[in-house]
Amino acid sequence: MKFTRKANANWKGTGMEGKGTISTQSTTLNNTQLSFKTRFEEGVGTNPEELVAAAHSGCFTMQLSFLLSEKGYTPGNLDTEAKLTFEDGTITKIQLELVGQVNGIEEEEFIQIAQKAKEICPISKLLNTEITLTIKLV
Repeated sequence: MKFTRKANANWKGTGMEGKGTISTQSTTLNNTQLSFKTRFEEGVGTNPEELVAAAHSGCFTMQLSFLLSEKGYTPGNLDTEAKLTFEDGTITKIQLELVGQVNGIEEEEFIQIAQKAKEICPISKLLNTEITLTIKLV
């Protein structure tokens, strides 16, 4: 399967005082605010690091769902939080924290499948940083 997705960023002004927007092809993000404050401090809007974390948690969780389905399991609930660490201009780490509910699966098998999902998720393969995973089966 091959496809192309696109997004657009627009910026006006200097890095610190300027403002911008981000929009996605699906329009889920549509002229969403981007600024120094939303990136490096707190504020209404988004930032590249938050979007990478969202993409990674979504990609990993979907990949895990596909792998569990291939093994005959139907996930009741998979919840993944991605914590991205940004230090000195570099994304140094992403910590994926998974809590899953899958009836009939043993914990060891769940851990093995989740580890495989982390390795083969397209966003994991894209990123050049340390990626860790904690797993809790409930």
